[in-house]
Amino acid sequence: MTNTTTNPPHLTHKHTIRVRFSEVDSLQIVWHGHYIKYFEEGREAFGRAFGLSYLDVKKEGYATPIVNTNTSHKYPLHYGDMATIETSYINTEAAKLKFAYSIKNDSGQVVCTGETIQVFTSLESGEMALVLPDFFRDWKIKHKLLNV
Repeated sequence: MTNTTTNPPHLTHKHTIRVRFSEVDSLQIVWHGHYIKYFEEGREAFGRAFGLSYLDVKKEGYATPIVNTNTSHKYPLHYGDMATIETSYINTEAAKLKFAYSIKNDSGQVVCTGETIQVFTSLESGEMALVLPDFFRDWKIKHKLLNV
């Protein structure tokens, strides 16, 4: 008997940036903390591309605070480098946003990978949503990420 598993569906967006002077240390390499900012920049570009921006979520009465981050650094980026942030939404059944990131230099070499997890909280009460908010359920259906 063969046991096969399939990866859950996901959406991916690529966003290119140039490393700014303010992001490097005295050795002219990107300070490790800026990679979290790059993840956010990739996530914001993803949101604009797929209709799930912070403003879209806020309009629906929710915030999406980060509850978990992780990064793995492979190689440095330097001042002036071009880098591509690949942001992938990882589909789950839970009422949360899970993103995976891969940052590559202009040679295509992976310099950093990571993941973030966000939950939905009500802007009115601050309470965490335990079920999919209606707008997010509709978003998942639109992108064929939910079997209905």
